[in-house]
Amino acid sequence: MRSEMVRVVYTKYDGSAHRDYPARRLNEDDLGIWVGVTRGTKSVYHGHPSVEQIPFVLLVPHHAWWTGMFNPPPRTSEVYCDITTPARWEGDTVHIIDLDLDVSRRRDSGLVELRDEDEFEEHRVRFGYTDEVVTEARAAAGRLFGALGDGTEPFATGYRKWLSAVAD
Repeated sequence: MRSEMVRVVYTKYDGSAHRDYPARRLNEDDLGIWVGVTRGTKSVYHGHPSVEQIPFVLLVPHHAWWTGMFNPPPRTSEVYCDITTPARWEGDTVHIIDLDLDVSRRRDSGLVELRDEDEFEEHRVRFGYTDEVVTEARAAAGRLFGALGDGTEPFATGYRKWLSAVAD
């Protein structure tokens, strides 16, 4: 039987800790598994204890090179996608390797941005990303850049029902 709670563990390509937090399983559909994080959730960010101040929903796709974080106001990014290796589940823990590239959409203007290209290049060399990882990461970023800009679901409105389940 699946637990209602899951543990989300992001690492960097070299295995170093990035993010680690509990989340509530909200739904599973053809896109992936939706989990929610409420305000006050204790987490670890870059090895340091933290507490989430703003709730969010995370979509962990079944077989894609990204995860999608959907945020309520006052967070300035409405949608923030991390480019990652495909998620790997071990029981109720999901392991995700963050590849540094991010694609986000600003709440106020709808502007879609490709972020952290410099960090991606730095870590590509330092951590030895394979050619496949580089190709898949750049392809995923390109697809997301289009999807966040053109109203493709779940980036248009599909996420809102899940976000309302965790928002205060």
